[in-house]
Amino acid sequence: MQRPDWSIDEFAHAGDEHLDPAYIATYDRKAATDPAEDVALLRDLSLDASRVLLDLGAGTGTLALAAAPFCRRVVAADVSLAMLAVIRAKAEHMGLHNVEAVQGGFLGYQHEGDPVDYVYSRNALHHLPDFWKGIALARIAAMLRPGGILFLRDLVYSFDPSEATDAIEAWLAGAAARPEAGWTRDELATHVREEYSTFSWLLEPLLTRAGFTIREAHHRPSRTYAAYICVKR
Repeated sequence: MQRPDWSIDEFAHAGDEHLDPAYIATYDRKAATDPAEDVALLRDLSLDASRVLLDLGAGTGTLALAAAPFCRRVVAADVSLAMLAVIRAKAEHMGLHNVEAVQGGFLGYQHEGDPVDYVYSRNALHHLPDFWKGIALARIAAMLRPGGILFLRDLVYSFDPSEATDAIEAWLAGAAARPEAGWTRDELATHVREEYSTFSWLLEPLLTRAGFTIREAHHRPSRTYAAYICVKR
């Protein structure tokens, strides 16, 4: 389907660094993401060898590849061809044959085959402004079977606007000193300034409006990060 002339270009909102093979080569070390906790949580939510998992904004495939041994089918979707190349290479190295790396984002991915049982997304939805977040969440709900699970992790602000300066400064004060050790103050400040993290009290009604019941919501003490377990009604 042709993209309407009023539609956002997801590729332009992916973050230039996520399209850069040189940056992606250092991404896993920089992110230092351990997927074990999230895989265990998904398994507690009845993820098993009969299930289909869609990882939207899959990045280098950390979660998708870790979950694959426990799934029937895993689709790792990302707008970055460079990220997808890493996923395919890792899957081949690990001998995983049930992982499909597909180019597509929240607004462009077209699911084929059996309905999705689980959608996982970590640190990707913030690339879309709120209007498009609402569209994206409705699309996710449409892909999921009734009772399906959305597991969403992202940078989300759970403070009032009047508290923004203090909350953001406190968060940035804990940034890594060097880029190779994590996200620096400059990188986090760029995120706040140029990307689209939203308030929890805006995101949560969008989830509900899209057709989800929020089963669990966890907000970090920093009030800049949240995790949601949502069930499609």
